[in-house]
Amino acid sequence: MKKIINLLFLLFLSVAVNGQQVVDYLLKARAAEDVGRPDIALDHLNKAVAEIKDSRLFTERAAANILKGDYSEAILDYNNANKLTPNSGDYGLARVYAIKGDAKTALYHLGISMKSSFRKSEKDIMLDPAFAGIENRPEWRLFWQKDWYSGIEKGMAEIEYSLSLRKTEEAAALLSVLKKEYPGNDDLIYIDALISHSAGRNSDAVNKITVLVRDNPGNEKYLRLLAKARYADSNHAGASVSYSQLIDAGVADAELFILRAACYMKTGENDKALADIRRYLIYYPADRTALSMAGKTESASGDNLNALKYFSENLKLHPNDAECYIDRANAYFVSKSWEWAINDYAMSLDLNPGNSDAWLNKGISLLNSGKPDDACHDFRKSFSMGNKRASEYISRNCIK
Repeated sequence: MKKIINLLFLLFLSVAVNGQQVVDYLLKARAAEDVGRPDIALDHLNKAVAEIKDSRLFTERAAANILKGDYSEAILDYNNANKLTPNSGDYGLARVYAIKGDAKTALYHLGISMKSSFRKSEKDIMLDPAFAGIENRPEWRLFWQKDWYSGIEKGMAEIEYSLSLRKTEEAAALLSVLKKEYPGNDDLIYIDALISHSAGRNSDAVNKITVLVRDNPGNEKYLRLLAKARYADSNHAGASVSYSQLIDAGVADAELFILRAACYMKTGENDKALADIRRYLIYYPADRTALSMAGKTESASGDNLNALKYFSENLKLHPNDAECYIDRANAYFVSKSWEWAINDYAMSLDLNPGNSDAWLNKGISLLNSGKPDDACHDFRKSFSMGNKRASEYISRNCIK
């Protein structure tokens, strides 16, 4: 019995490790594709498919081959994905053949995909540039004469469109009609929660979506909404748990690390936040938001020196971004390096003169540098922009 338990544990551990490796390969490949380097993506994925047989690796390699312009290899990869997981490559095959101008074969595979668990929404398909070359063909028009989506799916799409336009009352009215036609449907509970979240009723959204997550613990769509609603409801610890569930489930989305890090920053778990940000920076080392978050997390932990390293790196990569100057200026401000702070605040204001807080902090730095007249100019500038905190500095230092 003990041997069986040990074997099962080893099997589970092997699956978990392979799952983590697959996600890592996928994230590295997508990061390379995002910066237009399919060659680097292919290097990662060629190594991956030699070690692990997973349909996601083949579909991702196919995407890299499309970016490279190698459609024959992409077709081979999508077919290999189909062999490992039926229908996982059919939407990709539809895209490749559409790009090649073969409408008949493209729509054949799109039809197969539409009948599978991998099918896309009508919106996603219509906005996919891969189909632009065949959308005026008679085959395309004939394909869409068929009712591929149910009434409830069409209604949900209409509600989501209304929410994208911030028409929450219109969305709620549409939902009311659907509820009468399809009582007790889980997706309508999700839509109801989505409307609540869009309207700012986040506690209500959390209550509704929590029930769905309990009954469907691996549903990515439900978990994402729960995480967003919890964060918006200031339940940052709860949101981090939801993001952890998504990460642990093997969802290959590097942004999840940044979203979870933001939760950890709110709960003061700076070590965990920094670990997530560093993980994200492995894939996107030049990302402005991630570098800024890393610096702020280091600063909150009391390590201003490392914070300055991140802020300086951000400025080197994004020299025309006013917020990058403010980040570093704030770090100098905290360490009372007044002259350095003045220089960075000045640079930020050259790029964005409408930041009243930057004028105020520059004024405080000037005051501490023994330049009261220049400081008073900045305090007045800040006050003229509506910054009420500047008034106390004016009354104490500028009225004689």
